[in-house]
Amino acid sequence: MNSTFRKAYSVDGLRLVKVRQHFEAPVVEDLAGEVRAELQRLIGSHTLVSGSRIGITAGSRGVSDAVEVYRAAVETLREEGHEPFLFASMGSHGRGTAEGQRDLLRSLGVTEEKVGAPVLCSDEVVEVGETGAPLAGLPVYAAREAAEADGVLAVNRVKPHTSFHGPYESGLMKMLAVGMGRANGASMVHRLGWSSMVEAIEAIGGVVMEKLPIIGGLAIVENAREETAMLKGLTAADLPEGETPLLELARDYMPSLPVKDLDLCVVREMGKNYSGTGMDTNIIGRLRLQGLPEPTQPYIQYLAVLDLSEASHGNATGVGLADFVTERLAAKVDREATYLNCLTSGGPIRAAVPMTLEDDEALFEAVWKALKPERLDEVRMVIIDDTLHLEEAWVSESLLDELEDGAEVVGEPFTLGFDPEGRMLL
Repeated sequence: MNSTFRKAYSVDGLRLVKVRQHFEAPVVEDLAGEVRAELQRLIGSHTLVSGSRIGITAGSRGVSDAVEVYRAAVETLREEGHEPFLFASMGSHGRGTAEGQRDLLRSLGVTEEKVGAPVLCSDEVVEVGETGAPLAGLPVYAAREAAEADGVLAVNRVKPHTSFHGPYESGLMKMLAVGMGRANGASMVHRLGWSSMVEAIEAIGGVVMEKLPIIGGLAIVENAREETAMLKGLTAADLPEGETPLLELARDYMPSLPVKDLDLCVVREMGKNYSGTGMDTNIIGRLRLQGLPEPTQPYIQYLAVLDLSEASHGNATGVGLADFVTERLAAKVDREATYLNCLTSGGPIRAAVPMTLEDDEALFEAVWKALKPERLDEVRMVIIDDTLHLEEAWVSESLLDELEDGAEVVGEPFTLGFDPEGRMLL
């Protein structure tokens, strides 16, 4: 950037205020006890002989209490006289390979030592049947470990999806229909397009429950702090209809931005550990999927992202949702992992690395040039750590009268600044 531009768009006039948001946040106090009670109820509704091998789905999402839930489920199944094991159920994530799945699960703390049972990872699937109307003739794939087990327990967090909406989105039904199908199943489902996702999940999930010994599922609903707000066991018969009210509850608990109409939203870090799309589309109000309309709220004119989380292992799915990124982020992108994820899910634009600037300071200068504000103190801006942790944020001082209910100012206004290496200081 030239010196004239730097002078015209100095950050000296941009003042921010830190705000803290308060969201409804109920918590399950005795998680292990709740898992035991719900799982014993599920086992009681299903005929299992002593010594049955029970497979537990292990997904790729960063569910806060996943390890504790897995461990409690393993202990309960053992107490009931069965032989539990976990098996990777993550569609194409982890590059669709055994090694990639194991690395991803290990990064989430899901190991044999921590859960107390074998954790099986592979790319092997079997075809268990095909769908009927209205999506007749689709092959249905399932992890070989699930097909060879005496019983299967689906475990997953239920929450709004980042690419489609319906009676079930991210949750148990999607785990059965897509996650357990591994790369083969995920590729086949996504080939239909996001507009057919709800029908596909229902049709494929129905075949899986008919052909495999599905005991049921343990649904985890989290509050805005990623804590388990509810844990509910659903039998296979109750699963499709029973998941919908849990999804609505999860939607009510979701965090949100403190202001919904912005010139600029800056995300300090994106990543798969925060959302399947790197940034939760429900938070930023962007889909960028061919054939689907863009959300109307929140409205963000420009979206900037400063870094990619280490926990993403280079998978920068969702980077294409941004308008500006730093070279720091771009250098961490694993193209193979990112491209596979986005090609499988049918959203290649989400893998496109946007305008890339040398550092945070250069990024802001580029944004000012795009916005062309007459006065920096009029820029409507919010800065967040990521799209999952929204209890604290930084907003333009001029937006204080527009804060959402439950948001309060903490600390004094300050001027946005940068360290000698061009990194933003908050």
